[in-house]
Amino acid sequence: MYSGCSLLAAVAALSVQSSFAYVARAPRHGECKKTKVAILGAGTAGIAAARALSNSSVSDFVIIEYNDRVGGRVTQTNFGRKKDGSPYVVELGANWIQGLGSPGGPQNPVWTMAQKYGLKNTFSDYNSILTYDESGYNNYSSLLAEYQAAWDKASIKAGRMLADNIQDETARAGLSLAGWNPKHSDMHRQAVEWWSWDWDAALTPEESSLIFGAAGNNLTFNQFSDQNNMVIDPRGYRHIIEQESRTFLGPNDRRLLLKTQVTNITYSDDGVTVHTSDGSCISAAYAICTFSLGVLQNEAVGFAPPLPEWKRTAVSKFSMGTYTKLFMQFNETFWPGDTQYLLYASPTKRGYFPMWESLSGEGFLRGSNILFATVTGDESYRLEQQTDEQTKGEMMAVLRQMFPNVTVPEPTAFLYPRWTSTPWAYGSYSNWPIGTTLEMHQNLRANTGRLWFAGEATSAEYFGFVHGAWFEGVEAGAHVAALVQKRCARVHNVGQCGGRPHYDELLGTSALEEYNALNGWAVSSFYRSS
Repeated sequence: MYSGCSLLAAVAALSVQSSFAYVARAPRHGECKKTKVAILGAGTAGIAAARALSNSSVSDFVIIEYNDRVGGRVTQTNFGRKKDGSPYVVELGANWIQGLGSPGGPQNPVWTMAQKYGLKNTFSDYNSILTYDESGYNNYSSLLAEYQAAWDKASIKAGRMLADNIQDETARAGLSLAGWNPKHSDMHRQAVEWWSWDWDAALTPEESSLIFGAAGNNLTFNQFSDQNNMVIDPRGYRHIIEQESRTFLGPNDRRLLLKTQVTNITYSDDGVTVHTSDGSCISAAYAICTFSLGVLQNEAVGFAPPLPEWKRTAVSKFSMGTYTKLFMQFNETFWPGDTQYLLYASPTKRGYFPMWESLSGEGFLRGSNILFATVTGDESYRLEQQTDEQTKGEMMAVLRQMFPNVTVPEPTAFLYPRWTSTPWAYGSYSNWPIGTTLEMHQNLRANTGRLWFAGEATSAEYFGFVHGAWFEGVEAGAHVAALVQKRCARVHNVGQCGGRPHYDELLGTSALEEYNALNGWAVSSFYRSS
């Protein structure tokens, strides 16, 4: 983050320069604009939903977006300087196309769009890694294979658990039972585990479901492919979302309301009214809410009537992770420029600036002298609460441990976002927690009256991924288009009529009569205080 600037300011500064800036005027104060479908949010899911409506010949819709751009959490900013004085472009949010697809197999739609629009990207080689600790370079890379062997075993077990309806367990338990159980003081193994789990999930194995963590990994990397490509396009990753929106939106299209903050949503079985901060409103037959899970959890928008308990429970139970990239530019590349990843094991704290990635090498932003670190979860929250100077000082101390024989210079540019406190996101992406069943997740997806929901968090198969948001937006758009046209939708080659199912009450696995002495429960569960 630029010193003294917020993420929103950095994004806004970039957006002013963008050639993609539909700014449609909202209705005058007190008026309610009428439309068939209101789409709340112009991120990946919102644009996918609008595209699905348009492809179904439903053109009467309005997209309402907080920012002055489309793309949502797929966003970039200018950073540092090239030799000619112009800035580089770095991704603040989503950065990778994950699971590209294979010849003759299913294709990841994000990869398809990247190819369609010539999005510049580079293969992420996870074998290009060096390992460090407080003493400098220290080769403990053999532990990566040790973790992978345990994860392969745990993943196979997770598949059996899903198929046989066995109770879920944490990813920590699954890994431990598969032979990976690092001591808290074994900081090399802790760093390897962070690289292998937290770096993807944005939360720890203790906080994550084994069954759905394994299933989500399998469905992306085994169904599509295990290849990940980093986007390094100067137009930004969101260029593909912008371009897709242009297939159905024209310049200054009045159906796209940018810089418009939704404050309240009134919904029923007859329609939805969306109220905005400028006092205006949009009255729609249907609405598709694509707000992030973080926005829903933080109650940043009011609902009338309040969302039903089954929906609020589902929103509360699912997890929103935070993934923070911290960018530094130097006047030289003092680290191994031909290595993509540098893994650091702190001597005292798991997840303390563990991952460093070079953008200065071949195929990336060659010669940029840009290095960025990644933290997740609690470390993201901690860093968001302190100043840039404090964080930069901590990072410089780590770099000087990693490279004790080098005079590490001060950075010429420094930046990181505060995703957890960004009011239109409140986090980076979702993660499936232990204790959440498929039925509970379905309650997160299910509509309430004519108010529908879509986003990466509502994807049971691809939660946390950009393609998950795209798939969910397309599906919600197709459903709502069918309702508008009074027909059944065809989703995944299955005819679906009406709304999505939900579960008012989800039962546990232990009946009341099983709370007995034989099961170690010898007391009454219903004592009342006197």
